[in-house]
Amino acid sequence: MATTQWTLDPTHSELQFKVKHLMITTVTGSFRNITATLESEADDNFDNAKATFSAEVGSVDTGNSDRDKHLVTGDFFDVDTHPTMTFDSTSITADGDDYKLAGNITIKGVTRPIVLDVEFGGTAVDPWGNTKAGFTLSGKLKRGDFGLTYNATLETGGVMLGDEVKILGELQFVKQA
Repeated sequence: MATTQWTLDPTHSELQFKVKHLMITTVTGSFRNITATLESEADDNFDNAKATFSAEVGSVDTGNSDRDKHLVTGDFFDVDTHPTMTFDSTSITADGDDYKLAGNITIKGVTRPIVLDVEFGGTAVDPWGNTKAGFTLSGKLKRGDFGLTYNATLETGGVMLGDEVKILGELQFVKQA
């Protein structure tokens, strides 16, 4: 059976993460340099598709250059030793009109399983004749599971950074000819 190849359109995609700060607000960050591929059995059905993803960790952007410089150090991502984070799917299954994307994510050299919720936005042809597919991705992980354990105790007894990281993505893929 022939498969359809899709590549990420980075100019129309974003991957964000959200972490609690001081237990009272949430800080949002993103990765500017991301790549991803999909391999599907049909143009508009992604059940049983294969997905891969990679982000250059040094491209982290939280809107604060001092924080971004700290995030790439050994306290967090250790970009000198682990310059990329990756994801490889193990299964994509239909969940009603949407999908459950299971796979292995590797951050800072540690690989763990993860299941993400994926909302399929549909397909469309752009003005230049390219077929595009859109997805909204969401999930969460525990940063401590990946050795991202930097933190500080607050006077109130809480911690500076939450362990739960929310993952949000708006991803647009281009069908390859």
